[in-house]
Amino acid sequence: MLAPAKKTDIIERFRTHASDTGSPEVQIAILSERITELTDHFKSHDKDHASRRGLLMMVSNRRRLLDYLKTHDTDRYREVIGKLGIRK
Repeated sequence: MLAPAKKTDIIERFRTHASDTGSPEVQIAILSERITELTDHFKSHDKDHASRRGLLMMVSNRRRLLDYLKTHDTDRYREVIGKLGIRK
């Protein structure tokens, strides 16, 4: 789970307007941060299969959001993957 201060920092970096909290860019950034934290968690907890299932669900949700952005607004898609360094 993300700390509230970290989450607000992510929202401020990726929002598209002043009151934006749920645009695809923000959702992708928050999911990416949670995925990174869970990946670090698995380095010391190999057998935590319940959390691994949650990680796989988050990765697939992020992929769907990225696919949505790619089909609807390619410029925003490229900007998000550039900021997050997700794809090569």
